[in-house]
Amino acid sequence: MVLSRHIHLAKGDITEQDTDVVVNAANSSLLGGGGVDGAIHRKGGPQILAECRSLRASKYGRGLPTGQAVATTAGRLPAKWVVHTVGPVWSDQEDRSELLADCHRNSLEVAVSLGAKTVAFPAISTGIFRWPLKSAADIALRTVLATDAPGIEAVRFVLFDEAAFAAFNDVLTTLRSE
Repeated sequence: MVLSRHIHLAKGDITEQDTDVVVNAANSSLLGGGGVDGAIHRKGGPQILAECRSLRASKYGRGLPTGQAVATTAGRLPAKWVVHTVGPVWSDQEDRSELLADCHRNSLEVAVSLGAKTVAFPAISTGIFRWPLKSAADIALRTVLATDAPGIEAVRFVLFDEAAFAAFNDVLTTLRSE
């Protein structure tokens, strides 16, 4: 696989990323929650929540569907925009891999529409949605590399802990050797 754009891995806090877009692993309500979603809403401030409420009132009254993506301001975050996407809940009874790929693909499409050059992703669906880290890393990295996203120069995966960083690093190392 040829790396078509720069992929970086970082261990840290996604709310501190100075990128054009920070991707939020949101819940379907768009109104904040735990994990990455809660951290982005808390640190980004009330502007993000206000825009999310407006989106709920105008287009997503029943919530943002899994795999879809939508943008808001980044409020007090260093980023310019937040792209919210709802990841799938892991199931060993049903293959939901395409929905997880959709999160990454659709987030990149929204970032392109905004004119973004840099995007930071968390490990979508690996927290409370229980997606296994290695599988999530494989889907995320392969999807980002395969998605046509003109203008996106760099994608950073910001991993919260050592286990997530190690899983993404292992997959990226494998992809770079293919």
